[in-house]
Amino acid sequence: MNMQTTTRLTAAETALIEAYNNQLGELPGNGDVFATRDRLLDELKTTGLPTRRIEAWHYTDLKNLLRTVPAESGTGNVAELPPLVEGSAVLSVLQGQTSVKASVDGVSVRSYADGLLDGSAVAGLAALGADDAIGRINGSFVRDGYVVEIAEGAELEAPLEVQFVHVGGQIHSRLPVSFGAGSKVTLIERHQGVTANAAPVTASGGAALVSAISEVRIGDGAEVTWIILQQQGADDTHLGQIRIDLGKDAKLKLFVINAGGELVRQELHIAVTGEGSDLQLRGVNLLGGETHTDITLVLGHDVPNTTSTEIVRSVVFDRARGVFQGMIRVAPDAQKTDAKMACNTLLMSDDAEFSVKPELEIFADDVQCGHGATVTDIDANHLYYLMARGIPAKKARAMLVNAFVAAIVEELEDEAVVEALEGVISTWLEKHA
Repeated sequence: MNMQTTTRLTAAETALIEAYNNQLGELPGNGDVFATRDRLLDELKTTGLPTRRIEAWHYTDLKNLLRTVPAESGTGNVAELPPLVEGSAVLSVLQGQTSVKASVDGVSVRSYADGLLDGSAVAGLAALGADDAIGRINGSFVRDGYVVEIAEGAELEAPLEVQFVHVGGQIHSRLPVSFGAGSKVTLIERHQGVTANAAPVTASGGAALVSAISEVRIGDGAEVTWIILQQQGADDTHLGQIRIDLGKDAKLKLFVINAGGELVRQELHIAVTGEGSDLQLRGVNLLGGETHTDITLVLGHDVPNTTSTEIVRSVVFDRARGVFQGMIRVAPDAQKTDAKMACNTLLMSDDAEFSVKPELEIFADDVQCGHGATVTDIDANHLYYLMARGIPAKKARAMLVNAFVAAIVEELEDEAVVEALEGVISTWLEKHA
């Protein structure tokens, strides 16, 4: 076990404990839920926030990086945002509370708070292991979110967008989603900090500590595109986690785009448990200023005849720091596994940093697995090619950077989704490049 014993609490750890005590009378839950909350917080007290001595957190020393914690939820007039893709059905979580519930054929929606009150959500509050700081923080403080069930065979013509919008403070939400067998759905999980009048900005109305956990079960033969778009404010901490179980012959395209936040950790825990299933993971990190952004993947191929491909591309400006940790585990029974992983990074500043740690644990002998990583600057030959045709150096560099990350997004088949995400990328690059 990697659990550590802490005798001296940091200011952030102390603030978390005090916040829990202050919010205890406001948090929803029955006796079983509160017993679980108390246990999770006690574990957090004992172990403290993870440091670089914990292998899974080696590049993101949360104990030192998380300096302050807001005492409570922020205040402000938060409104639902226009959907990223026109025509999408929207479920909004505003300042940590559910708001508008979209009515969509084949989709059942209820408040996560209801599951806390009746105790049906208690099993999902469990931490994933000794190093699961995000699970402990979220399980201790979570107030609301949505429970979504997609019916068998349901095919949604437009995306389903779940918005998490805030103006600072502590925001802790959950999103359990089950996709019925044979369903076909695009879901956009969107996190954004805004000003008090709900106008998106680069810095939120007040610093926020956001934790968000999605629990995803994909039924046999389902085809799912899940997009995580993180655009937190420049002073915000975002601790995200998605737990996925992939069924037989299921197909999942998982896109993660980070374009905000001061301290960001995105954990992807994926279990491939159905034969014939296929996972396509794509990640884009747009990092500027002094942000620290970490994508950590733990992927388990547990059964035979499954495939996965993971590609993460990052652009790092200024004094920003990025991390990608990718672990692929192939179980002894998972023969015929085909798994490939790559991480490609452009460093646009001498002060920028990016750490890459790909790992393979293979216990089967009939597999095809591999990984690779590159860290470089703009190709001088490509830059010269564009400048020789009259394009100014600054614009030429911006074009090459945009092409580097846009190639990932273009793999999506929905033109409206591609156009929307390319707009997000272009807008960010215009401000930072």
